[in-house]
Amino acid sequence: MLICGFLGFTSGLPLFVLLNLVQAWLRTEGVTLKTISLFALIQFPYTWKFLWAPVMDRFAIPGLGRRRGWMALAALAVMGAIAALGQLDPRSQLAAVVVVATLLAFFSASLDIVIDAFRRDILADSEQGLGTAIHVNAYKLAGLIPGSLALILADHLPWDVVFPITAAFMLPGLAMTLVVAEPKLRGTAPVSLSDAVILPLREFLARGGWSQALWLLGFIFLYKLGDSLATSLSTVFYLDLGFSKTQIGLIAKNVGLWASVVGGLLGGAWLLTLGINRGLWLFGALQVLSILGFAVLAKVGAEPVALAVAIGFEAFASVGLGTAAFTAFIARSTDRRYSATQFALFTSLASVPRTFANAGAGLVVEQTGWFSFFLICALLALPGLFLLPRVAPWQAR
Repeated sequence: MLICGFLGFTSGLPLFVLLNLVQAWLRTEGVTLKTISLFALIQFPYTWKFLWAPVMDRFAIPGLGRRRGWMALAALAVMGAIAALGQLDPRSQLAAVVVVATLLAFFSASLDIVIDAFRRDILADSEQGLGTAIHVNAYKLAGLIPGSLALILADHLPWDVVFPITAAFMLPGLAMTLVVAEPKLRGTAPVSLSDAVILPLREFLARGGWSQALWLLGFIFLYKLGDSLATSLSTVFYLDLGFSKTQIGLIAKNVGLWASVVGGLLGGAWLLTLGINRGLWLFGALQVLSILGFAVLAKVGAEPVALAVAIGFEAFASVGLGTAAFTAFIARSTDRRYSATQFALFTSLASVPRTFANAGAGLVVEQTGWFSFFLICALLALPGLFLLPRVAPWQAR
């Protein structure tokens, strides 16, 4: 569980650099809202990471192994990309910013592939709920660095110093990677690259046929759609309401962090008694309500207490409870022999809304306003719940 915590932090940091720090950086440098929202498209590696995941299932890095080797290599690449971003000027080098940010997304997605597989390999099925909750908590804890500390530092230091400081927080995870043991393989690993591609898909389809596979994939795509869209421009939303960067760092990010920690720990404990299926039902309903909290905040305006309540409830219900159940469901749906490929396939599908639907979020906000935007997000959260009787029946444990 300690390993899950360290690697969860390492996995989350680069994503929050893209979602929070880069957003704030571009906005303060005068980049338009429409252009910032289009930056969601650079996250396409999270959507397509299943294409190179078989390479990580098949090959090992000499001296470190199949899982640890790829983790170390990807973590080093992420550190370099984060540090490099701060050396660019988005006003005159926007194209270079896009390239480096895309590389960061690619390295981060690769790191996610192997960390997810590593966690699946070292935990028994009965431990997936709690291990996932700890991973998710640490994942969100990482958001405190680019979403809080870095924003506060940016009020006092130049960006070319802020980004390397942020990159240095990858070091604890890298150190953990070098000292833990390589997980023992349960079963036979793919012996060729073609097997690493074909066998995971064949095993997945053999469970319930094409029909059940499509229902499952549809659910994974839809379950977090509304919440993902609602939080896609959260930093810009807070800035447009009139909050300062320091207020966002101290109030929004910290309240959200600790609410998600409490929600994640409670979610992991409740999943032991509720079961993953019932957790998806109950926590999913709370996710919808939490989105409506942002709509209320849009009406209230720059009121610090309202900001704390709205972000805290969303973090508790969606980031803490909902994500714990959802990620545990994905882990349970993978075969350990092909955990990197199958986990990457499922999480890639889950990231499609964040990458492509979110790219148009800025245009929707400009056309409808923040209040109506969040009502639309709440409606988009419902279809995933309607699929629960098919993929996660309430009575099935």
